[in-house]
Amino acid sequence: MSEDNFDDEHEGHGGGGGSRHPMAARFRGYLPVVVDVETGGFNSATDALLEIAAVTIGMDEKGFVFPEHTYFFRVEPFEGANIEAAALEFTGIKLDHPLRMAVSEETAMNDIFRGVRKALKANGCKRAVLVGHNASFDLGFVNAAVARMDMKRNPFHPFSSFDTATLAGLAYGQTVLAKACQAAGI
Repeated sequence: MSEDNFDDEHEGHGGGGGSRHPMAARFRGYLPVVVDVETGGFNSATDALLEIAAVTIGMDEKGFVFPEHTYFFRVEPFEGANIEAAALEFTGIKLDHPLRMAVSEETAMNDIFRGVRKALKANGCKRAVLVGHNASFDLGFVNAAVARMDMKRNPFHPFSSFDTATLAGLAYGQTVLAKACQAAGI
């Protein structure tokens, strides 16, 4: 099924009337939002979401995108969540650190979603699209948190994303983030 044949009630064309915000026009009514999660494992249904960051994207008058607002939360594991020791070793997260100051999954997601909705409105967009390195991993954890909390207003498209690992592999022959950035000269 092609995307052209998919009638998505949330896929808008930005604001009413004939003039569209440049961001809405550039991304067909979608707002790119960069998201990164740190987790207690690989299974979004059973493993804890431990940290989440989201960066909304702005666009200048020349059409160049830039980071606009950043949201970051350390997250308390949900009740019964699995946390693999190897995941904590890999991320370096110390759950018992006195300065961790984690918030509930609900608080983190509500605050991020509030900021994303504000950016959607400001840019004349109808839906956010997650941008991430191995984006399906991040989107899976976002969607699992939404399902756990039975949230009704998820601003992110449920399955579409911009995956920088795939794009870097295509453009630079590198899928490891550090190597891709080096190949890109950034």
